[in-house]
Amino acid sequence: MATTPSRSSAAGRPAATDPGAARHEGVSARPPRRRAVRGVAIACGAVVLAAAVLVVARTTWLPPRTIVMATGPEGGVYRIVGERYRALLGRYGLDVRLRPTAGDVENLALLRDRASGVSAALLQAGTTSEQASPQLASLGTVFAQQVWLFVRGPRAELRPGMRLAAGADGSGTRAVVLKLLKLAGLPPETLQLVALDPARGADAVARGDVDAVAIVSSWDSPVIRRLVAAPDVQLVSFRRADAWSALEPSLEKVVLPAGVGDLVRNRPPEDVLLLSLKTSLVVRRDLHPAVQYLLLEAASDVHGAPGLFRRPGQYPAAESTDLPLSDDARRYYRSGKPWLQRYLPYWAAVPAERALLVLVPLFGLVLPLARMVPQIYQGIRRRRILRLYGELKMVETELEGRATADTHDLVERLDRLEQEADHLRLPLVWSQMLYTLKEHVRLVRARIADGDAIRAQARSDPTPR
Repeated sequence: MATTPSRSSAAGRPAATDPGAARHEGVSARPPRRRAVRGVAIACGAVVLAAAVLVVARTTWLPPRTIVMATGPEGGVYRIVGERYRALLGRYGLDVRLRPTAGDVENLALLRDRASGVSAALLQAGTTSEQASPQLASLGTVFAQQVWLFVRGPRAELRPGMRLAAGADGSGTRAVVLKLLKLAGLPPETLQLVALDPARGADAVARGDVDAVAIVSSWDSPVIRRLVAAPDVQLVSFRRADAWSALEPSLEKVVLPAGVGDLVRNRPPEDVLLLSLKTSLVVRRDLHPAVQYLLLEAASDVHGAPGLFRRPGQYPAAESTDLPLSDDARRYYRSGKPWLQRYLPYWAAVPAERALLVLVPLFGLVLPLARMVPQIYQGIRRRRILRLYGELKMVETELEGRATADTHDLVERLDRLEQEADHLRLPLVWSQMLYTLKEHVRLVRARIADGDAIRAQARSDPTPR
C-alpha cells in the first residue's frame, strides 16, 4: 500500500529519522565529515605538488644568476676578455665573477673540479681532449692567440743558456714552450726557464733581468703591442712555421706585417712568421642552456669585430678543436638565439621554451581526451544502471515462463536488485534514470503480486467459469 510522503520529503529534504531517505532523495550525497577530509586531502596534495614543481623548476629549469669564470693572470688577454664578458653579461642580469689563475692548465683543473664553482673558462687548443675531460664542452673558438718570442739585443734568436721568462707554472705559455722544445729536440735544461706572468716577464726583459720572454697571447694585449714597438727587443720569426704546423695540428702559421707595431720606426722591420693557436670558450656540460646562450651572445659582441688576424664575423666559430660543441652551442650556430630570449629575460626564456615544448604536444593529446572523458564517464555510469536493467529483464523473462510455479525466488531477486539500486552512488543528473529503474522494479513486483493473487483465487475457486 502506497504511503503519502511527508512534507519534508516532498520538498526534497528527507526526515532526520529516515536513514535511507538520503540515499533515495540524494544519491550522490556524502557525509559532511568525509567531504571535509577529502577537501583537506586535495588541498594538501595540491600544495605538495606545487612545492615539488617549484623545487624541480628551481633546480633544473631556472638558470643561475651568478657564474664563476676562470680567466688568467693580471694583464693577460684572458683577463681583458673576461672583463668585457662581465660588463656585457651584467646588462642581462647575470653576475660574472672572474677568478684569476696562472693560465690554461689551472683553468682546466678548475673546470674539471665541480667543487671549485667554476663554470666557464678560456682554453687554448691542445690543452685537453674529449677523452680526458668528458664533463666539459666547447662553445666554439672565440679568437686566436699567437706564440710571441721576444729576445733582448740585436739578434732575434734563442741561444743555449738564456734566461727565458716562460710563464708561471700552470700557464698555457709554459705548456706551449715545453711542447715546442720537445718538438725541436731540446731538453728544457737548455734554457733557464723563469716563472713570470706576461706583464712581469715583459718588464723583466725590458730591464734586462731576463734574456727573452715567451708569451702566448693575442695582438689585442697591450703587453704584446708594447714589446713589438720596443726598439731594444727583437721578435723571433718561426721561419719553419709550416713544419711546426705539420708536426703539431693545433698550431697554425700567421704573418705579422712589417711596421704594424710602429709604422714610423718600422717595427718590426720585416714580416714575422708566427705560430697561432685557436682559443675556445669552454663550459661544464651541466651549465644551464640560458647561460650558454648568453655567453655566445657576449662572444659575438666581443670577438665579432675584425682584427689583425681575424676577419669580420669570423668568431665565434662552430669549431671543436679539443672538445665537442655542446648541444646548445650547435643549436645557436644553426638557428641563432632562441626567439623567446629576444623578448623575455634570460632566466625566464629557456624555462618558458621548455614548458612550451612539453605543453604544446600535451595539449594536443589532452584536448581529444578531454572531449572523450565525459563520454566515457557517462558510459560507465550508464552501464551500471543498464546492468541492473538487464537483471530486471531476466526476472521478467523468467516470470513469463512460470505460469503456475512458485515466484518466491523472483521476489528475493527483486529485493536484492532494489537494494543494490538504493546503494548506487551516482551524480544527481542520473537520479532520473535511477528512479525510473526503481519504478520499473515496482512494476515487475506488481506483476508478480497480481499473478500470485490470480493463482491463489484459482486454487480457492476451482469451478470453471
